[in-house]
Amino acid sequence: MSANFTAVRESSARTASSTSKTTRAVVQELLAARLAGNTERLVALFADEVDWMLAENPAAPWIRPRSTAADCAAQFTELMEYTVPEDARASVDSFLVDGADAVLMGHLSGTVRATGKSFQGPFALRLTVEDGRITRHHLYENSLSIAEACSPD
Repeated sequence: MSANFTAVRESSARTASSTSKTTRAVVQELLAARLAGNTERLVALFADEVDWMLAENPAAPWIRPRSTAADCAAQFTELMEYTVPEDARASVDSFLVDGADAVLMGHLSGTVRATGKSFQGPFALRLTVEDGRITRHHLYENSLSIAEACSPD
């Protein structure tokens, strides 16, 4: 009985390790595709249906509900339309992976094109990867700073 339990535990550990490696690789591909502006690759990385969460912000037109792969990938294009791409910055301070789940924490900043105002603050991004595609994308960011940057004087 002990040998069977050990074999099951080792098999579970290998599966968890393999899942974590896949998750890390997909998240790294997501970051690379965003950096390159590769919308086609972004669409391929998101699942057909995505649990997308980002606090709605009526002042920021690129922040809205999304649920499909194409819609999630379009967020990048919309962000570039409404902000100054040359001013966009993001740094990742932590990249944690546990099985299918990943959390990235860091800092982001940018400038809203229409107002010329800057926003900045910390962020946390929770992702879930299933069958090699992103099924959950929950972003927590400084929505007040973004709203203020979107508001005309």
